[in-house]
Amino acid sequence: MKVTRNSLKDLAAIAVILAIVSVLSYFFNLFAFLVELFEKNPKAITFIDEIITGLVTLSVCFAVFSWRRWVELKKETAERIKLEEELIEIATTNAEVERIISKQLRCEVELRRKKRL
Repeated sequence: MKVTRNSLKDLAAIAVILAIVSVLSYFFNLFAFLVELFEKNPKAITFIDEIITGLVTLSVCFAVFSWRRWVELKKETAERIKLEEELIEIATTNAEVERIISKQLRCEVELRRKKRL
């Protein structure tokens, strides 16, 4: 549940940032320099497809990278939970063994006291 809440918070933050950048870009013409660059140097526009292709490829690569890290994290978390459960079981077993040994020792002490009296 916590991971989902964090993911939703991240997605909301991304949406807010995207909206802010879009509004600022619209009102303040933040990327007008690109238009001016392409008007002054029309040959530069031939590189725009490479830039867009590179950015799309980079986005897909980051998505795959993130997905792979998520799968690894999921496996490691499952393994840690399993190990924690085993440790709890071992600790419970040890506590039970210590309780039984303590009980046996008390019985032994009582028997020896009774023999002495």
